[in-house]
Amino acid sequence: MKRKYSQAFKAEMVKKMATAPTKSATEVAQETGVSQSTLSRWLREAGSIAGMRKRPEDRLAEEKLGMVLEAASLPEEELGAFLRRSGLREVDLDRWRTQMVQGLSAPKKCAHEKQVRELQHDLRFKEKALAEASALLVLKKKAHEIWGDADDDTARRNGR
Repeated sequence: MKRKYSQAFKAEMVKKMATAPTKSATEVAQETGVSQSTLSRWLREAGSIAGMRKRPEDRLAEEKLGMVLEAASLPEEELGAFLRRSGLREVDLDRWRTQMVQGLSAPKKCAHEKQVRELQHDLRFKEKALAEASALLVLKKKAHEIWGDADDDTARRNGR
């Protein structure tokens, strides 16, 4: 049988899990009598509400940078509590750190790639123009072989 809980009760439980990061959803479930899966679902649903936990991929770049810097300054024994409080895993911090390092080296690479693309575009344009000019020269030569010089034809008609 499915139990109905008021929005106020749900909000209180989510707040309890969000503000007491040292307690897991299982511990809160044992204290309150609400199933762990229900509490976890409420916490996930609340993650989209302003001021509540966010999914790691929904955070702004500035938030990610701040969290990476803060985590780097913490002693090892405080890192776990920080991760729980922030709703993160160590893997998230590692991924963000890698992205930041790549981002710092990317401008040189991006500028180089842009220049290569522009040069390739110019090369394709010039190759097409050269092919067109070559085709026109071949046509002109064939036309000359077939009909001869245009001046010769008009000279014969005029009786010269």
